[in-house]
Amino acid sequence: MSGWECAITGCGSAFDTIEALLAHQVTDHASHDCEICGETVPEGYFAVKHGLEEHTRAEYVRYYDGDASAIREREAVLEDVAAALDVDLLEDLLSDETADSLDTSDPATATTS
Repeated sequence: MSGWECAITGCGSAFDTIEALLAHQVTDHASHDCEICGETVPEGYFAVKHGLEEHTRAEYVRYYDGDASAIREREAVLEDVAAALDVDLLEDLLSDETADSLDTSDPATATTS
């Protein structure tokens, strides 16, 4: 059984490592446009991280129709990921997957959620 499941609505893909999950969210899902500032960030973990670290909780609640419980849940996710994440491994995965998605032999456009 895999330890990390993609929580992006409708996905449910599971991964053995947090790094594989985050690489999946970056490369396999559409980006997210922050409703507060308009910045485009990867969907999933990175969108949550952006929302909670770059903006106030009041802004987050107002723009995302959240509440204190939703914020606490997302803060717990950020803590769990930070405790398990090997940043160097994630960077390696993303550079490999990004290179694969930008392969010029395939005319499809790469996406980066």
